[in-house]
Amino acid sequence: MPIIQSVDRALKILDLFDEHETELKITDISERLSLHKSTTHSLLKTLEKHDYIEQNPENEKYRLALKLFERGNIVIYSRDIRTVAREYLLQLSKESGHTVHLVIQDGKEGIYIDKVESASATVFYSRIGRRVPLHCSGVGKVLISFQSDAEIETLLKSYEFVNRTENTITDRESFMKEIQKIRDQGYAEDEQENEPGIHCVAIPVFDYTEKVIAAISISMSAMRISETEVTRFVKLLKEASGELSKKLGYGYI
Repeated sequence: MPIIQSVDRALKILDLFDEHETELKITDISERLSLHKSTTHSLLKTLEKHDYIEQNPENEKYRLALKLFERGNIVIYSRDIRTVAREYLLQLSKESGHTVHLVIQDGKEGIYIDKVESASATVFYSRIGRRVPLHCSGVGKVLISFQSDAEIETLLKSYEFVNRTENTITDRESFMKEIQKIRDQGYAEDEQENEPGIHCVAIPVFDYTEKVIAAISISMSAMRISETEVTRFVKLLKEASGELSKKLGYGYI
C-alpha cells in the first residue's frame, strides 16, 4: 500500500511531542525528521490551519493544540458509550422489532458507532462508521437540539442544508422551528428526510455534565409506521435513554 509522504511527515511531527517535549522549535523539528526547514514550515502551517498544532506567541515554539484533545475525547466517549449502551440497543431492537442505532456527533455530522438489527429488520442503509447529516436525520437533529443556543449558533455558521429527499429541511428558519419542536416534545423524527422510505425516531443520551453525548434511534420502513407505533417507540427510547444516561452519571451532579 503506497504511503502519502506529506501525511506521513505531518503525523511524525505530531508524534514528536510528549509529556517531556511539549514545545519544539521549527529547527528542532526539521533536524529530528531530517526535513528542510521550508518543508517543515509548510507542514506546521497546514497542521496549524486545522488546529492540530499551535505556536506559542511568547517563544514562537510549536505545541499540540486542543483539536487533538477534542478528537481523543470522541474516541474515549465512543468506546465507553458503546460498552455501556450495548445492552439497551439489544433490548430496544428486540422490543421494537426494528434496527437500532447509536450515534455521536463529530463536528457538523453524526457518526454511527453501533447498530443492532432484529431478525425482521428492513433498514440496511446504515453501517458503523458511516457519517450522517445533522439537519435531516433523527439522530442528528437530537444531537443539535439539546445544545445551548450559543452552541447551535456556532454550529450553523456556514452550515450547508443539503437536500437529500423531497422532505428534507433546507433552510435555517424551518430548521430552528424544528429544533424548538424537538425540545418541546423531547424526541426527534426523521420522516423520510435523509433516506427515501425510511422513518426514524430518536432521543438524546446525557452524561454527568448534563450534555448530550449521543443519540439512540429506532429506524424502520415508512410504510410500516403509525402514530401508535411512534408513541410506543418514544416510550421505549425514553426508558432506555433514561437508564443509560443515569449510568453515565446524568442527574448525579
